[in-house]
Amino acid sequence: MTEQETPDAHAARVRETFDSLHAKLGVKLDGGARESVDQLRAAAARKDGAAVRAQLTDVRERHGWLYRELVAHPTVAALLDELALLGL
Repeated sequence: MTEQETPDAHAARVRETFDSLHAKLGVKLDGGARESVDQLRAAAARKDGAAVRAQLTDVRERHGWLYRELVAHPTVAALLDELALLGL
């Protein structure tokens, strides 16, 4: 979230970012992977840094392929980098 971005704008950007990820991955997301992505999305929208870190660790350990997709997806990676830079 930039200094000028409102909380609603941040939440909308997070939603659009993860919608893009869902569109790319489609049916590859099984129930567990979809739940992990949804939890990561919710944590990012809340700007809950501890939950984002915990979810990323969980995804890396349980769904290695999904973790690789997350960090390779340009807008998801940029959003996560931005949250990390803000100390979240």
